[in-house]
Amino acid sequence: MTEKETKLIEAIEIVCQALREDKDYYRGWQANIAMAFKDEFNNYPMSYRAHDGIIVNFNQEFIHKVANDAAHNFLKLLIK
Repeated sequence: MTEKETKLIEAIEIVCQALREDKDYYRGWQANIAMAFKDEFNNYPMSYRAHDGIIVNFNQEFIHKVANDAAHNFLKLLIK
């Protein structure tokens, strides 16, 4: 393993440990991941939200919940 790879592994472990131990830091990551998802979702044309020719409109509250759940799931898997 190269020195660069070793440093990367150490850095990731430090971030994961901080995420496990600091709830505010965790929430900050979760909020940023969730907002990235929401922004991207809202950028998609409505035609991408169609199923069997029916346009599905999701309200912002629903999108917000899904985005936060997805971000939380990602972080749980990351720090596992």
